[in-house]
Amino acid sequence: MTLIDQLPTPCLIIDQARLEANLSAMQAGATGVRLRPHTKTHKMIALARRQEEMGAQGITVAKASEAAVFVEAGFRDVRIAYTVVGRQKLDQLVQLARQSRVSFCADTAEGARAASERLAAQGVTLDLLLEIDAGYGRCGIPWDSPDLIGLAQAIAALPGLNLCGILTHEGNAYTLGLDNIRRVMEETRDRMLTVAHKLHKAGLCTPDAFEISIGSTPSAHVFENRTAHGFRITEVRPGNYVFHDMTQVAIGVCGLQQCALTVLTTVTSKHRTGAGTEKFFLDAGRKVLTGDLAPGRPGYGCLLYNARARVGHPHARVTNLSEEHGWGQVRGGTTFAVGDRVQVVPNHACVVINTQNEAFVVDNDRIADVWTVDARGRVT
Repeated sequence: MTLIDQLPTPCLIIDQARLEANLSAMQAGATGVRLRPHTKTHKMIALARRQEEMGAQGITVAKASEAAVFVEAGFRDVRIAYTVVGRQKLDQLVQLARQSRVSFCADTAEGARAASERLAAQGVTLDLLLEIDAGYGRCGIPWDSPDLIGLAQAIAALPGLNLCGILTHEGNAYTLGLDNIRRVMEETRDRMLTVAHKLHKAGLCTPDAFEISIGSTPSAHVFENRTAHGFRITEVRPGNYVFHDMTQVAIGVCGLQQCALTVLTTVTSKHRTGAGTEKFFLDAGRKVLTGDLAPGRPGYGCLLYNARARVGHPHARVTNLSEEHGWGQVRGGTTFAVGDRVQVVPNHACVVINTQNEAFVVDNDRIADVWTVDARGRVT
């Protein structure tokens, strides 16, 4: 039996009980709507299979090459929540469409035409969702744009494409406080239902055969559906909920107790300073913990005093990062000794996962499994 203390550092630890609780809670909360989890958080075939076993209907990915990993593993409904542009990526979709239902996004006439030309030339028709900007300000045609209907009509007329729905990502739900998150969720939901109604009036869709997809972990935690003009949100696409992280803690979505992913790291050095503090250094730097910060919280993750109980260290902070070093500081003096192992809850779990080839699933201090990060490092 392998124990945590026998693992090399730095490495990723997934607490099995916390993971299962997170999966169960999100699945139970997805009432009256399909849960299509975004696998960009974990990129693991084993975990995606567990999500489907618990009731998820299809999965979401960010890239055509990530879709290939999951299609080849047997997943049969894969949605690329991204505008797919480029001949190489479109050719990948053609190949994948012969094995699975693969859908993707467009938000411009130019992108849709390029996809149509490539797909139609090879005798393939794929489901496409028109990406909507419902307020976040990233990709997507604005939900209230006067060009919306014209763009949808142009896409619907193109060969090789089946306009099956609309999709958005409400990244603006990453805001402080559940009341604000709920407001963004409701605003996003209602704007997407308004878009669907406009498309219906233009003869482009019907309520019984049109997908309306929204997605973010904060908004999924407070999601409530409603019917407007016969339309309802049909699916939600949260990703981070499987692990949670210090960003979710900071904005009020969860507590430290729900954070299932930690970085196991070793204290490699420590020194007294002249300012009444002690510096310590970890073997996990920017290449593992990443440079992302959590809103309103100091430091690069939460260093745990008691990892099993998820109790944060009251005085220690990871204050800086270089490539291979985490720089820490403790007021007064630290109880850490050189060679001690500590765990850090990262600020952004999705980025941390993409730094490693594998993660260790633990049951208390015992290694229960090792999961490969199968879709990491994909380019196209």
